[in-house]
Amino acid sequence: MRIIGGKYRGKVLAAFKGKEIRPTADRVKESLFNILAPEISGANVLDLFAGSGSVGLEAISRGADYVVFNDVSRDSLAVLRKNCEALRLEPKIYNLDFRELLAALDMTFDIIYIDPPYKSGFGAEALKLIAERELLNTGGVAVLESDKPFEGDIGLVKYDERKYGVAYLTFFSPD
Repeated sequence: MRIIGGKYRGKVLAAFKGKEIRPTADRVKESLFNILAPEISGANVLDLFAGSGSVGLEAISRGADYVVFNDVSRDSLAVLRKNCEALRLEPKIYNLDFRELLAALDMTFDIIYIDPPYKSGFGAEALKLIAERELLNTGGVAVLESDKPFEGDIGLVKYDERKYGVAYLTFFSPD
C-alpha cells in the first residue's frame, strides 16, 4: 500500500497483517482520486471507516486542507497513527462508532469517504445520517465503497456509480 499522488507520492504505508481488514486497493484509490481531482484542493474530508487511513492520507497528499479520520477498531487506529507519524502529520483521529461520530460532529465536509465492512449495511445507515445532519457542504460529495451496486433512498442524490473488480464506488451529492 502506498500514496499514489501529490506531496507524499510513493510513500509506502503500513498495512494490516491477515485478512480481517480489507484496504482500498491502489487501483480503486487511483480511480477515486482521478474522479475527485477538482474537489480535493482545499477540501475538508471525512474518512469515516478509515482503517489504515490510506484514503484520507491520499487526500492530504493531494492538497486537502483538513482530514478527520474515524475507525472503531483500535488495531486500525494503531496502523493509522503509525502512517501519520511516518508522514509527520497530526490529523484529528476519532475512535468512535460511526453513529456516535456523525451525531457529534460540529463541522461540514466537502468530501466524505465511507468504506464500511462489506455486507454490514453500515454504508446506507451512514449516508442517511449524513443527509439528516446535513454534513455535506453544497457541491460536496459522499463516496461509498461497497461490494454491490447501491439501491435505496437515503436523502442524498446518487449521481454516479463505477465498478472496479469486486468494489463499487457510488457518488452522492446533497441535492
